[in-house]
This record gives sequence, C-alpha cells and structure tokens, in this order.
Amino acid sequence: MSPRPPLAPPRTQRTVLRVVAAVLLLVLMFSLVGPVLAVRLQAQGHSAAAIGFVLMLPFATVACALPLLPRFFARFGLGPMLRAGLALETLATGLYLLSPDFRWVCAAGVLCGLGAAAAWNGTEALIAHHAPPAARGRWTGLYQTALGGALALGPFLPGLLGLGTQGALGLALAGQMGAVLICLGPAVDALEAGPPGAPAHGSGWALRQRPGLVWCALVGGVFEAGLAALSAAQGAALGWTLGAATALAGVLGMGSFLLQYPAGHAADRFGARPLLAGAAALLLLATLPLALGAPAEPWLWPAVAAWGGVGGALYTLTMIRTAQAFARQSALAGTAAVIGGYTVGGAVGPLISGSLLDRAGLPGLASGLCLLALSVAVLAWRERPAAAGDGPAG
Repeated sequence: MSPRPPLAPPRTQRTVLRVVAAVLLLVLMFSLVGPVLAVRLQAQGHSAAAIGFVLMLPFATVACALPLLPRFFARFGLGPMLRAGLALETLATGLYLLSPDFRWVCAAGVLCGLGAAAAWNGTEALIAHHAPPAARGRWTGLYQTALGGALALGPFLPGLLGLGTQGALGLALAGQMGAVLICLGPAVDALEAGPPGAPAHGSGWALRQRPGLVWCALVGGVFEAGLAALSAAQGAALGWTLGAATALAGVLGMGSFLLQYPAGHAADRFGARPLLAGAAALLLLATLPLALGAPAEPWLWPAVAAWGGVGGALYTLTMIRTAQAFARQSALAGTAAVIGGYTVGGAVGPLISGSLLDRAGLPGLASGLCLLALSVAVLAWRERPAAAGDGPAG
C-alpha cells in the first residue's frame, strides 16, 4: 500500500483546530470531575489529606510521564498517541463512575494523568508547529484563553444542570467519549509536529538546549497555579471574611483568563522575548511594595491580579518562544520540557511559598517572588535571538 500523501496546509490547520476542539471538550469535563470526586470522597468519610492525594495524582503522573512522551510520539505517531490520551482519560472517568472504591479511584487518577500528559503535550506541539508564524502568538493566546475558560466553567456544570454525583460523572464520560470520536480518522493520524525526518529528542535534550525557557515556565507555574489557594489562605490569615479571602483566588484566576490573548497578540507584533522581560518587570513592580512592608490592604489585590494575569502570560509567552526556538526541529520535545517546568512550578509553588509565609510573613513571600521575577527578566534578555525565517513571535 502506498504511503498516505501529506495534507495540504489549509486542511492540516482545520484538522489541528478539530483536535483543539476535542481537547477543550476533554478539559471541560476534566475540570468537572475533580470537584465532584472531592465531594463524593468527603461524603464517604475520607480525610482532607486523602482527598488531596487523589486530586494530586493526575498532576504528579503528568510530571512523571512528560520526559518519556516525545519518544512515544515518535514511535506510534502523534495522532494515535493523542487519541490514546483522550481514551485513557475517558477510561479513568468510567472507573470513577463505576467504582467508589478508593483504590480504583487512585488507579483512575494515574490513568487520567497519563492521558492528560499525552493530550496536553500533543496539542501544544501541534499549535506550536502548525500556527502560521505571523499569527503564532494569537493562536497560542486564543488556545490558552479557551483552555482557561473551560477550566473555569466545568465546576459550575453540576449546579447549572441540576446533576448529582453519578449524573455529573456520566456527563463527563459522555463528553470525553465525544472528544475521542472527534479525533477519529486518517486526517488526525497524518498530523505531525515537526519537519519530516526530524530526530526524536526527549524533554531532557530540550531542557539542555533552552534551560532559560523551562525556568520561565516554572516561574509562571509558581505565580499562576502555585499561588491560587495560598492567596486565599493569606487573606483569611489577615482576618478577612471568607468571601473576601476567596475572592483573592478569583481575582488571580480572572487575571490569568483575561491576559492570555492580549499577550499572544502583542507577541506577534513585538516578539515574545522582550515581552517576557516586560512581564517580569511588571511582576516585580506589582510585588515590590509588599516586599518593602506596604500594608496588605490594598496592595495585595493588584499584586494578586498581576500574579495571575502576568504570571499566566509567562507560560503563554514561553510557549510562543519555544515554538520559534524549535521551529526547525520537532516541537514535541520543546513543549514537553516547558509543560514539565510549568507543572513543577505549580506543584512546588505552594510548598515553598507557604514556608516563606510561615517564616517571614507576607514581606518574606513577596521578596522571594521578586527574586523569581528578576531571574526571568535576566534570562529573557540572555535568550538567543531567533533564526531568520522562524517568524516574528520570538
């Protein structure tokens, strides 16, 4: 049988958008499942630590799987691996639905993480490789905005639709099965995320090539994902009402949601590298008053908005820069390394930030965050300029 001919670029882009729609549907259902699981486990009498362990399992599995994924993509193909990732997440939700047993729930969490890693890495690599160079920032920013919207909407669905625990999990299962069906067909199988014949490197190789980009993603993970719950806890520690304290986390999330597309649009015009330095400077300016002992009220509010919005933009800008840096190679290794950095930042952020808060209070935490922002500014200016022909968003 003769090999399948490559897809024409317009058709390829339509197929990429089809995959993106499937992954957004998957993420919407994923964000629904977590809170529902937490409520069910609490009703079964499990401790808060046990619930936290279950909710952490998918993210820990993502971090462990990412270094291996680029070689699996090279061995089995990007399209089949993406579909396998969607199927694994669907299987995990089926296990959540069928068995309340804690051991099966933990096993499903690992399957969910494996599937999420493949879907996350594959989709980011597709956008990095197939977005038109002149619109790479807008494609990435729009995808990150849609992703944030899906993550924010999912937890509201059970209440909006009047669903119980089983009904909500059934809805999630149906939605994820739909995502798998969207990705069936030879057009998805033909997708690639690198030039023909590009070597299959792992994320460790990409880390050695561009350690500064991975560090920028890690810092973005600390600010955007790692400080969400901690900001609410800090508000409560200051004696604020529950509504005001939790609103801090909402301000952080809203900032993250609103700034992704503007950051991508600006990257198309000015390049991602100077914007990374500018984002770091904004984080520094927003956090410095708290480090110098300014009162939490009102300074914590604009600082938290910057942590979410500008911190989230660090990840978006880093992914745009990664797409340019690896434009002549497979994007899978570069995106895997950046996703890994962001995941580690989101995981260790609460631990380190919480320790700083305990030992040195809010000024100590703010001082540590200022140092992180300063490191991004230095690394952004030391980043190697892009090669000619790799597009403006770099």
